[in-house]
Amino acid sequence: MASTMTGGQHDTARRWRRHVARRHPYRRGFPAPYALPAGFAALFAVGTVAAALNGRFPAAGVLACSAVIVTAVSALSTAPAAAPLAVIGWLTVIGFSQPPYADLRPTGGTAAAAAITMAACAAGGAVAGLLFRYWPTRVTLESVDQQKESGINLRRQLTGAALAVAGLPLLTVLLATMRPHLNLSDDLLIYLVAVVAVTVVGGFWPAVFAAIAASLLLNWYFTEPLHTFTIAEPKNLLALVLFVTVAVAVSSVVHLAARRQADAARSAKETASLLGLAQTVLGGADTPADVLDHLTTTHGGRAELLERVSGRWIRVAASGTADPAGTVIRFEVRPDLALEVRGQAATATAALLAGYTAQAVAALDRARLRTQAAQAEALAEGNRMRTALLAAVSHDLRTPLASIKASVSSLRQTDVRWTPEDEADLLANIEQNADRLDALVGNLLDMSRLQTGSLAPFLRAIAVDEVAPVALRGLDDADQLRIVVPDDLPLVRADPGLLERVLANLFSNALRHSPPEVPPALLAREDGDRVVLEVVDHGNGVQGELKERIFEPFLRLDDRPSGVGLGLAVAKGFAEAMGGTIVALDTPGGGLTVRVTLPAVTSEVRAVLGAGQ
Repeated sequence: MASTMTGGQHDTARRWRRHVARRHPYRRGFPAPYALPAGFAALFAVGTVAAALNGRFPAAGVLACSAVIVTAVSALSTAPAAAPLAVIGWLTVIGFSQPPYADLRPTGGTAAAAAITMAACAAGGAVAGLLFRYWPTRVTLESVDQQKESGINLRRQLTGAALAVAGLPLLTVLLATMRPHLNLSDDLLIYLVAVVAVTVVGGFWPAVFAAIAASLLLNWYFTEPLHTFTIAEPKNLLALVLFVTVAVAVSSVVHLAARRQADAARSAKETASLLGLAQTVLGGADTPADVLDHLTTTHGGRAELLERVSGRWIRVAASGTADPAGTVIRFEVRPDLALEVRGQAATATAALLAGYTAQAVAALDRARLRTQAAQAEALAEGNRMRTALLAAVSHDLRTPLASIKASVSSLRQTDVRWTPEDEADLLANIEQNADRLDALVGNLLDMSRLQTGSLAPFLRAIAVDEVAPVALRGLDDADQLRIVVPDDLPLVRADPGLLERVLANLFSNALRHSPPEVPPALLAREDGDRVVLEVVDHGNGVQGELKERIFEPFLRLDDRPSGVGLGLAVAKGFAEAMGGTIVALDTPGGGLTVRVTLPAVTSEVRAVLGAGQ
């Protein structure tokens, strides 16, 4: 735990140790439902042996044996079991120290000495057990909720105690009026049923009280001689001993069943909560914020995932609301990561919160791994881009530069006289290769804008037949491409500069692959709220499996020396940046059709420039 924890944060230790104690329950001592039946049986066994020996077992021996049993069981069990053990030990001593046996004598020197001895033994055993179990691990800070541990709330316990206080006297009156028709065995069974009823309603401790009270009532009203605590016949003594032992044992079984039922219900709720969390994570909502949102939505309160950075706790994710003055519980799964929660409902147990902590930390690790993977992928893509650029510079850019340099050097020669036709050819070659360089550099710059994410389209309503003629400027054989735009074609929402670059690259590709006798064309049409532009050529076309790949950067499907394979990649990136789509299709009769779809502008304004150019 951090050294700067507040008083509220120290509750983390209590909750976490309670979780550990649940995994190792006997570190807290044997529960009373286990310990008391064993202790009662041992004490009654001492009394039975003393009565059977009829004076040969001295009073000091009964006191010593009872003291040993009370001390040992108190030390091994939980603290609440000490008081009932002391009472039963005292009754054993005063009832079986001397004849007549089972005649309880609550006054006198023997009773006083037995009371002091039993109280001291029970207290000493309980304290020794606490020190032995809790001091080395500081588990004395535990604060276990009784309702969660017993499975029976305080209201039911009080109801059971009231049923015992009111019901046993009424039952005694009823059985006393029917004494001629019943024997002691019948009375024992009826009282046993009453004790079980008290157990079902109120749990273990009201049942212990009911069992002791019922045994005393049986002794006083139904065991000869009547109205005394003396038991004349040893078999009646054995019956009462067995009655108390069986009553406490049955009460223990019923109590443990209720506790197991409560544990099972709590485990079912925890399982359902964790199952919902797992479904959330598997559904794709696997960020730390999603995990914390699920926690606060299911169990309320507020949750914060903290990370230690340079000695300070920094909030990574948070969810929910709670009283700022509420108790803060912190779970630290790693020295640098912790989950702080406050204001959760009682269903948020320590084990459940520990599970949410582990899931939140795992979600944080996954998110960071995804970020690192994306960064690594971006670096790899950048490396691939640089490699391709180097290849382009080494060949595609050097070729037109070499041609320009050769033409300029030829024109500058003083020892050669060029005819006007030769000079025109050389200048045309310079212009053509300069245009090629301009297109190559433009595509490289456009692709770099796409790769770096610096592209910011300025969308507005424009006419296709205004942009298409501009896109043809500077292209070889531009006059061969036909532009077919209907007069009533709606305007499109696009960036004029980006749309020009899209069409220029598609036109260049179509002109390069179309045969002279069948020129390419731009066909435009309206399709609902979209405008479809198709650049059609009648070349060799592209095989089906390659139609998706032709839009990848630096991909060239032929051996032609011109271009670096960026035109279609740039066209795809710009079209999608404007909210459109681009696909490659087969041209009927052979060739390739690239279809660009852009959003239409809802307006009465239509294209009015000449169509069918």
